Amino acid sequence: MSVYSSRIDTNSDGFAENRKDMLALIERLQELNARGARLSASKAEKFEKRGQLLPRERLARLLDPGMPFLAIGNLTGYMVDTDKEERSVPGSTIIAGIGYVSGRRCVVTVDDSAIKAGALTTGSAQRFIRCEEIALEQNLPFVHLVESAGGDLKNYTVEGFIEGGSIFANLARLSAQGVPTVAVLHGSSTAGGAYMPGLSDYVVAVKDRGKAFLAGPPLLKAATGEVADDESLGGAQMHADVSGLVDMLAEDDAEAILMAREIVSRLPETPDLGGEPFEEPVYPTEELAGVVPTDYRKPYDVREIIARIVDGSDFTDFKERIGSATVCVFASIFGQRVGILGNNGPIDNPGAHKAAQFLQLCDSAQTPVVFLQNTTGYMVGVEHERLGMIKNGSKMIQAVANLRVPRITVQVGASFGAGNYGMCGRGFRPDFVVTWPNAMTGVMGGEQAGKVMRIVAEAQAAAKGEEPNKEMLAFQEAALKHMFDNQADAFTTSGRNCDDGVIDPRDTRRVLGFLLATCLEGRARTLQPNAFGVARM
Repeated sequence: MSVYSSRIDTNSDGFAENRKDMLALIERLQELNARGARLSASKAEKFEKRGQLLPRERLARLLDPGMPFLAIGNLTGYMVDTDKEERSVPGSTIIAGIGYVSGRRCVVTVDDSAIKAGALTTGSAQRFIRCEEIALEQNLPFVHLVESAGGDLKNYTVEGFIEGGSIFANLARLSAQGVPTVAVLHGSSTAGGAYMPGLSDYVVAVKDRGKAFLAGPPLLKAATGEVADDESLGGAQMHADVSGLVDMLAEDDAEAILMAREIVSRLPETPDLGGEPFEEPVYPTEELAGVVPTDYRKPYDVREIIARIVDGSDFTDFKERIGSATVCVFASIFGQRVGILGNNGPIDNPGAHKAAQFLQLCDSAQTPVVFLQNTTGYMVGVEHERLGMIKNGSKMIQAVANLRVPRITVQVGASFGAGNYGMCGRGFRPDFVVTWPNAMTGVMGGEQAGKVMRIVAEAQAAAKGEEPNKEMLAFQEAALKHMFDNQADAFTTSGRNCDDGVIDPRDTRRVLGFLLATCLEGRARTLQPNAFGVARM
């Protein structure tokens, strides 16, 4: 045992200040997380009159009681479809995550038809596609509770239409891969949305409520002159009795969900990973709210985070005396061996070289890797260039990109420049990326960007033999700082789908345990690929 001895004084003013600042960010996160649910619940009377359950009630009945559910993309779409903060709905018009259905770990998406009638916005499309990618990568059954007005035509973009095709392609790929897909048709599913059930392996529909048609009655009349009512054109009963699109017909929402749970119960069980016995961390996870300053420019030791998320606060440092700003440790989380790569500052030559070797060792030992991002990037300057910063940084990036073991990234602070790449940012397609609410991400800080462009402009003026316009340069510097900094905070980057969600730092251990189990189960699950894609004959 090598239990870490914390240097944090939890009674200090510094800890109290950190905690106060972090809790303020957590409070904002909680308010944003609750916004969609509150808006959706305001339509309860309307749904009750139609004899329907609210979307979150459907989800609650689908999931196993008392089992964990991890939201994916909880802030996706925030400040994307509108520039009015109070009108922006984090998570957009769907509810999505990973949870348990009839004892099976599944990806679940629910159209929130109480918000914009479940119309597919930019954010909800991104969230849905990401959930499909997770199902494909982790071999998880995919369950979709369908009720959508189709695309958000008021905010139509041609690139959004093109990207939306990924939704349907991914459903086909899931089926072909042997990953079961289940659709429950609670309401309307029009135009491209009709392919949601059409491309699913199993389809349950609610009688008199579920509908699917490529062209609804208004479009049908406008396009062909033909007049038809909803039910005869694409009602649930017609599809169950005539077209064969619907496999099981339910009387109401509640029965439809019971049917979906029964379908999932017939699927292969979630693999049993076993696991080693473990102890809880010596230092409470609650302390994570005060361990880390919300200002990334204030230094701290990432080991203080590690000691509060790993089993028994017990870990082994790898090459502790070399490249000390890059921290590599071996540990366990909920009995699962992990390698953890963290930052205590910029990555220098020895740190990059050490990290590359550490990652190779994790890969050869089939040990998952957790990245704790808090770096302003790789070191620059004459000395660092001459020592091979490009070469050594490239070695690290090669190792990160080619790891064959599960990779989970937690953005706990700064994530700037190539440091985002070297520490397995979104572009390197880790299995999952989650973010703390204090994290900052960008090619560089706003202050640095403004200064860089000022220096460039001054050099250009000098080359022409001119005096720089100091007033104009000051304006440009301030504008650049504002532009960069306004895109860097965790709430903005998560809204733009740069991660899989913002989490409360105090939940980090539980989230990592859940995600590690998800990755390992996916690799242990045996699939029977379907040569026909969707077997809907």
